[in-house]
Amino acid sequence: MSILSTLVGPVSSIIDKIIPDREARDRAKLELLKLEGSQELEEVRLQLSAMLAEAQSADPWTSRARPSFLYVMYMLLLWSIPMGLIAAVRPEAARDIAAGMNAYLSGIPEPLYALFGTGYLGYTVARQWGKIRGVER
Repeated sequence: MSILSTLVGPVSSIIDKIIPDREARDRAKLELLKLEGSQELEEVRLQLSAMLAEAQSADPWTSRARPSFLYVMYMLLLWSIPMGLIAAVRPEAARDIAAGMNAYLSGIPEPLYALFGTGYLGYTVARQWGKIRGVER
């Protein structure tokens, strides 16, 4: 029996617990069975195991990497508050700051934005997994 076949049962029971709608649950299980024979399920399993290993790591740099990255993104979003105040007092300075930030953010490669989305999703999945298992609150 392959690793893929052994994953279908546990993932199916998780689906039963997290998806309340019977039809949606059946569709998710059907998709899982479709993925069973494909390489995609193996990739998902590897990604999930890596995320869980990082989240459970005793090394503070590893276990806090995703939350720290999210805090940086939150800071960038919250910067709009002082920018609004600057714009009220000196609109030309706010325009110059915004143009500089736009130039900087446009220079960041698209894969880094994708990494942020993946990291955010992975962090959320790892937290939810911990909550389901009763390890986290």
